Amino acid sequence: MKNVIVRLNEYVTHASGAEKGIIEFILHDPKIMVGMTIHECAQRSYTSPSSVVRLCRKLGFEGFKEFHQSLVYELALLDSDLKEKSKEITYQDSLHDIIEKVTSKNILSLENTAKLMDDATLQACVNQMMKCRSICLFGMGASLLVAKDAYLKFLRINKPCIINDDWHAQLLQARNMMSDDLAIALSYSGMTKEVIECIKAAKEKGATVIAITRFEDNPLAKLADYNLSVSATEFIFRSGAMSSRIAQLNIIDILYAAYVNQKYDDSLKQLKLTHIDKTPNEQ
Repeated sequence: MKNVIVRLNEYVTHASGAEKGIIEFILHDPKIMVGMTIHECAQRSYTSPSSVVRLCRKLGFEGFKEFHQSLVYELALLDSDLKEKSKEITYQDSLHDIIEKVTSKNILSLENTAKLMDDATLQACVNQMMKCRSICLFGMGASLLVAKDAYLKFLRINKPCIINDDWHAQLLQARNMMSDDLAIALSYSGMTKEVIECIKAAKEKGATVIAITRFEDNPLAKLADYNLSVSATEFIFRSGAMSSRIAQLNIIDILYAAYVNQKYDDSLKQLKLTHIDKTPNEQ
């Protein structure tokens, strides 16, 4: 089943007026949707049945029936209060409160990202990784740190992989790509202009693109051949990526583990070969 509430929350910021009305109606009290028909939903949200169907399809469902079934199933399984987990940090919070809230945010982001993962899309991404000549990684800021983590992982198993700190170098890297190369682009917002420019250049060279970005119709997601969606529950006052960074790292870990799993013997041999002994040398 596809996670409905997560997808609604992720899409609402970029929804049209009619779509936003439907989403806000559903999210205000999801349980009210149980037993509701498409005509009742349209009437209660002051829209039309066709608008409801369009929204369902944009969220990845075949229509209202699949959307409704998934939502009812999700509500039946929901055993925690998401609002309680997503409380903002305030100046009155103790250190213990901060520990609990930050940890809950990160856990919630990981859980929701897992719900957004599609097995078929993940398998397609792994297939691209296995057959590509090399993997080129793109990202800025906190996403660059995640890209570096991916680079080190694939370096261990001898999968050709490229990453550059400098944006100009990343752009040159993109312009030098070939049709049998794979680009993995990281941007939570999906609107980082430097990453967008690099991916446009990579697409012009015929490269395949995997985007690790927020679940919504953003510029990066539209350019990509495959999208691995990130959910995040960031604090309002954040000074940098927090839960979104954790979610991106988790997707990289999943990609890496799935790749190693399908090339198990070769990867295990390479991991042994590239192991670095970190114990102190005896004098």
